[in-house]
Amino acid sequence: MEQLRTRVSAGTACDVCGRMPHPARLRLTLAKLAAIFPLELALHALIVAVHPPYLLAVTLLAITTTALAIWVIEPSTMRLLRTWLHAPGHRLRSHTHAELRQAPSLWRIRVTLADRAGELEQLTHALADLDANILGLHVHPVYGGVRDELVVSTPDSVGPEELTEIVTAAGGREVRVWPTTKLALVDGQTTALSLSARVVADPAELPHAVAELLGAQLVTDPKKYEGPAMLKIPSPWSGLYVFTRPGEPFTPAESARAHRLAEVAEAARAIAAGR
Repeated sequence: MEQLRTRVSAGTACDVCGRMPHPARLRLTLAKLAAIFPLELALHALIVAVHPPYLLAVTLLAITTTALAIWVIEPSTMRLLRTWLHAPGHRLRSHTHAELRQAPSLWRIRVTLADRAGELEQLTHALADLDANILGLHVHPVYGGVRDELVVSTPDSVGPEELTEIVTAAGGREVRVWPTTKLALVDGQTTALSLSARVVADPAELPHAVAELLGAQLVTDPKKYEGPAMLKIPSPWSGLYVFTRPGEPFTPAESARAHRLAEVAEAARAIAAGR
């Protein structure tokens, strides 16, 4: 296990499965030939020199060659030639790691802006000064303005503090910034449709689908939780589902989407019951 950790940390093994890069077929064939050929040659020479009965010679060759090749010679040769065997995979992985280190960072930004002309333009200009590229934008009307959700890519040197500072300076309020992945670039309509299909197939998936859609957490005991960042939707089974997202109130549009999903679950459950 310690050797595996060393390989992963050194970049020689896969970060996910811990395995070494698979060697090329030609290199693997040559390595196995180099392991088996000398063994076969030596054993045949020994058998010829001793000259035992034919059946005994064949049996000895088969058993001895197989046992030594599988348990001794081949593993030793594989270890000895490990660097040469996995060299192409190491080079490819090193190149991939270098590309990842140079790749831009992805961030999700939520910010409240005044609902007047020029506010979003001012924000985009401020982000452009950081060489930030806006890859996704969703606008949610809220009381006293609009709540914008952006997905931006930035140079690797830009951090959340700098993003928060520049967005606040551009007139943003209640700014939240956190790292995200390319999954955030899937447009909201596609996500909602996918989750709707999931709820139709299994209405019991409703609470998990809503939590995923809104980035919220299901409250398992609503009586013990009271707070402003709460959303309640009807449950086809237990009356209500309650969700929370601390520090980030739900917008009217998000509430409407969650209620539509609940209606989809109720309709799917009624159809299934009528069969």
